[in-house]
Amino acid sequence: MSELRRHRLRLEISREASRLFWKQGVDATSGDQIAEAVGLSTRTIWRHFRSKESCAEPIVLKGVEWEVRTLRDWPANLSIEEHFNTEASRFQREVDAIELADTGLAIRMIRLTDTEPALRTAWLMACDQVEREMATIIAKRLGLSATDLQVRLHAAAASATIRVLNEEISTALLDGADPAQFADAPERVARAVRRATGGAVGDPVTS
Repeated sequence: MSELRRHRLRLEISREASRLFWKQGVDATSGDQIAEAVGLSTRTIWRHFRSKESCAEPIVLKGVEWEVRTLRDWPANLSIEEHFNTEASRFQREVDAIELADTGLAIRMIRLTDTEPALRTAWLMACDQVEREMATIIAKRLGLSATDLQVRLHAAAASATIRVLNEEISTALLDGADPAQFADAPERVARAVRRATGGAVGDPVTS
C-alpha cells in the first residue's frame, strides 16, 4: 500500500470513528462498528490503529493542521499577523466541503477530550507534533538550532497557546456561540504566538 493510499484510508477510518464517538460515546463504540461503518474488516482497522480511541487521531490532528501549515509556509518578509490574515482569506476562498466537514469533526473531538481521557491523549499527541514543528519553524526564523533551549521554550509556549485557543473555540461553538465571534480566530492565534514567545517570534525577518 502506498503512503498516500494509507493516509487516505486512515483518514476515512478516523472520520467514521469520530462520527460514532460523537453520536454514541467512545465506550459504546466498538472496533466492529467502526469497521462496519467504513466497509472494512475489523482486522484491517487494527492493522492501521492500535486501539479504537486512536482512530480519532487523524481527525483530531485536523484541528491544528491549518495553523501548522500556515506557520510552515510563513515568508520571512511578513509579520505573523499579516501572514495569518492573508492565509485565512485564501482558506475561505479555496476550502472545500470535505475539509470543512473534517474541521467540524475535529472541533467535536477536541470538545470530547474534556470527558474522554483516551481522546485527550490523542489530542495531546497531536499538540506534541505541533510543538516539534514549531521548534523547526522558530529555529529557522531565529537562525538557531531546533535543539536550542530558548527555541524549545518558545515552541512549547506557542504550541500550548494554539492548543488552548482551539479548546476554547471548540467549546464555545458547540455550546451555541455565534461563529461570527470567531471570524478573527486566525489573527487571535497569530497575536497569541507573538505574546507566548515574548515577541521573539512575530516580526518580519530583515536580515
